[in-house]
Amino acid sequence: MSRILTAVAWPYANGPRHIGHVAGFGVPSDVFARYQRMIGNDVLMISGTDEHGTPLLVQAEKEGVAVQELADRYNRQIVNDLAGLGLSYDLFTRTTTRNHYATVQELFRGLYDNGYMVKQTTMGAISPSTGRTLPDRYIEGTCPICNAPGARGDQCDNCGNQLDPADLIDPVSKINGETPKFVETEHFLLDLPALAEELTRWLKTRDDWRPNVLKFSLNILDDIRPRAMTRDIDWGVPIPLEGWQDDPAKKLYVWFDAVVGYLSSSIEWAYRIGDPDAWRKWWNDPEALSYYFMGKDNITFHSQIWPAELLGYRGQGSRGGETGEFGELTMPTEVVSSEYLTMSGSKFSSSKGVVIYVRDFLADFGPDALRYFIAMAGPENQDTDFTWDEFVRRVNNELANGWGNLVNRTVSMAYKNFGEVPQPGELADADSALLELAKNTFDEAGAAIKASKFRNGITAIMHVVGEANAYIAAQEPWKLAKDPEQRERLATVLWTALQVVSDCNVMLTPYLPFSAQKVHETLGREGEWAAQPRVEEVRDDMPVNPVGAGVPAKDREYPVIIGEYSNQQARWERIDMTPGTALSKPKPLFAKLDPELGETGPEWAPVQG
Repeated sequence: MSRILTAVAWPYANGPRHIGHVAGFGVPSDVFARYQRMIGNDVLMISGTDEHGTPLLVQAEKEGVAVQELADRYNRQIVNDLAGLGLSYDLFTRTTTRNHYATVQELFRGLYDNGYMVKQTTMGAISPSTGRTLPDRYIEGTCPICNAPGARGDQCDNCGNQLDPADLIDPVSKINGETPKFVETEHFLLDLPALAEELTRWLKTRDDWRPNVLKFSLNILDDIRPRAMTRDIDWGVPIPLEGWQDDPAKKLYVWFDAVVGYLSSSIEWAYRIGDPDAWRKWWNDPEALSYYFMGKDNITFHSQIWPAELLGYRGQGSRGGETGEFGELTMPTEVVSSEYLTMSGSKFSSSKGVVIYVRDFLADFGPDALRYFIAMAGPENQDTDFTWDEFVRRVNNELANGWGNLVNRTVSMAYKNFGEVPQPGELADADSALLELAKNTFDEAGAAIKASKFRNGITAIMHVVGEANAYIAAQEPWKLAKDPEQRERLATVLWTALQVVSDCNVMLTPYLPFSAQKVHETLGREGEWAAQPRVEEVRDDMPVNPVGAGVPAKDREYPVIIGEYSNQQARWERIDMTPGTALSKPKPLFAKLDPELGETGPEWAPVQG
């Protein structure tokens, strides 16, 4: 058994989540975590809402509410959306907790004590109209290195180089289009050059990462320089140093605090299960594995910034140092980054009206249809355009006519003719060939999921579904049922088909956990097959010893996603179909969609003319 940390990107709590978000971090991480549990590994899947930084301040100002009120509202909505999608978090929390503040401050203090947080006067971008600091990501311009338009103030996605906002050619604010004013300001910078040698050595051992992630990560090392980890802002985690911690206008950079959330949420999970040191099994054991899931715009923070922070906290840069009280924290095993899911060629954007919200999608089409589309047609290795036409085609042809039809007609014929799983006779070559294909696909699909090649995995499984439908068409059990002398052959064909339905259902469980539970019951089995997460209200009551100041008040209530997954029956292996097992009359697994939907879209997300 291996311990697997599934660390999932933290969505901003400045609005509801759209399907572009969950295509990048949500569904891929859950398919991975569910599979790892099914093969017997000890999984800890964690995340939460990211509630600091300028994006929330901007949205709160737009809505005319206090920023904490805004964060509370969207935190609750995001929790409900992600739980509704069946994302099996062990804990999905938030960054405005006492424990998170204390954990972030301990990481900062460890880096500072080891000499990797250096004070420096820098040029900060200010909005001339509001006087508010503009974060790097809210400034765009032409890249000074490759001349690509649309480069952000922290990096250019075209050439992969780290940038400073003041470097951009013709910089503008993404908030209101004005030209930023640059002023001198004092900040703490993470001394990346002092960590570059160790960081490079570690990255060069990551030869099994997705090529786009590894290439990007190695490219950014070519121009590595110190990076600001504090901001001129009044909303965030205080800087835990004398002379800084009481300054209301200086806070830790939201991206410093967000990545520490992987650790703080693990610590909170351990507290909430009543075993406060349980998190150390994933964070202090060098044999434990950790996989980080996100969209491609966050690669640099997970393959460069976070690993550098971990190395510096260990004292493993050129300045040396001591390991902090959390101990030697494990480095990422893999950074699993997806590309963008677009709509009509444009990146999903609530502000631009290019958006399909998760809650609307779930209300009309349910979770498994969205999970299937993302797994089969999502942006795993390249930007992918979502169209309603493609969605309707895949639901109707693959889920309804393919998988749903296989389950329905196989169980219906067995139920009608035998009322139970029939006793097979001697297998013919066609029977053995289909059974062998299904059996071998366990290894093929499992290896693909383990390697985060989710499309390859589900494609292999759906190939078995197609072959099973072809098998039934060739064997014609409806004709066999009319001939009493073919009773044994009918039993054999239907038993074979039922076994393959069972096999496919097991393999589809990480992808389609809701329908997998239904098929499990249709096959005459009882109990919880695929466990689902639940939303629970908790109190912010952790007994922390804050490193610095400004820790939130105790006992505030908030919702979390948690779940009990260890008792589910789902295992990644063939379950033999036992003759004599009573079958249930099946109900349609997936409703076919009106083809017109592909041309018009629903009312809440119509196809643009």
